[in-house]
Amino acid sequence: MLRLMLSLSLLLAASSALCAPHRVFIAGDSTAAEYGPERAPQAGWGQALQGYLDPAVWEVRNHAKGGRSTRSFIDEKRLDAIAAELQRGDVLLIQFGHNDAKVEDPTRYTDPATAYPQFLMRYVQLARDKGATPVLITPVARLLYDFGSLLDTHALYTQAMKQLAAREQVALIDLNDSSTRWIRALGEQGAKPYFLFVPEQNKADGTHFSTAGANAVACLVVREWVGLQPALKAALTRDIDCDVRSAGQGADASKPSRVVHERDIAITQPGPHGGAGPTTAYPFFAADELPFVLRKRVLHKGAGIGLHPQHKDEIYYIVSGQGSYVLDGKQYDVGAGDALLTRTGSLHALQQVGEDDLVLLLAYPR
Repeated sequence: MLRLMLSLSLLLAASSALCAPHRVFIAGDSTAAEYGPERAPQAGWGQALQGYLDPAVWEVRNHAKGGRSTRSFIDEKRLDAIAAELQRGDVLLIQFGHNDAKVEDPTRYTDPATAYPQFLMRYVQLARDKGATPVLITPVARLLYDFGSLLDTHALYTQAMKQLAAREQVALIDLNDSSTRWIRALGEQGAKPYFLFVPEQNKADGTHFSTAGANAVACLVVREWVGLQPALKAALTRDIDCDVRSAGQGADASKPSRVVHERDIAITQPGPHGGAGPTTAYPFFAADELPFVLRKRVLHKGAGIGLHPQHKDEIYYIVSGQGSYVLDGKQYDVGAGDALLTRTGSLHALQQVGEDDLVLLLAYPR
């Protein structure tokens, strides 16, 4: 692995001297392929990859195509098309497995113990012959549950690719593992918006991705790619904080995360600090040991928060309605989208104006 990382870093340094963008090629199937707007919301992780990389530094060339296996991609001369462009310093990402398992189709099927690694090796060897860096990517997991358990539909192909990577010292991104953990963390229902579950299109597809899913899986790919090639981090244009390796670990059962609805916590109160009333207060998570307080308050018609000295920093955010706000003797007309920061030592007051309720969120340190 050290040799691989040194090799990748040297390639990056060498190509940097040329001032041209590095190029990453993708050889893969429908899960990585690119789709036009007519196929929306379907998208492949390969078409989302460029969104993570500065195009002035890294240029993505996505050759992935739906329905292809390691065998049919080669038979259709698609690997030849990559070979015609591939140069020293480039990276070739290789993800297959979904269609290699189609035993009923001899034009695509590859035996996971024999033909599959043999075909994969042809991609690896091409990259090496061209002076490029091959990176094997295990097949992305499907959203397929059975009796509450996520099924592993790629086990033999994942294992075969990992064995090849170890034997031939090829860089490996274990997308099957990271995407499996990602799906499990979301849960069966929570994961559906990331796949092609589109009722209005009569689609219930747990293999292919929506735009959201393509972006999420591209993040998993980039995160592991940065682990192989740390210098890549400097070219990122967005965060890759998408690892769920430790999801749920270390959680304190006595302090559970949860969801509440404001209808269940509403409290009718007069206007605070001597203000007119009536108001409705919503003390979110008031009993929890948090370093901050979040409250919603609705000032009904004629209600207000009276003038008072501020003993802590506090933010009011106006959700809807209109109000008259006084801060240290200066008056402001405020409405939806306005955020009001009052620092310790100031004086302020807020009065509802007009026919509609004035709805605001309050946040301050406990």
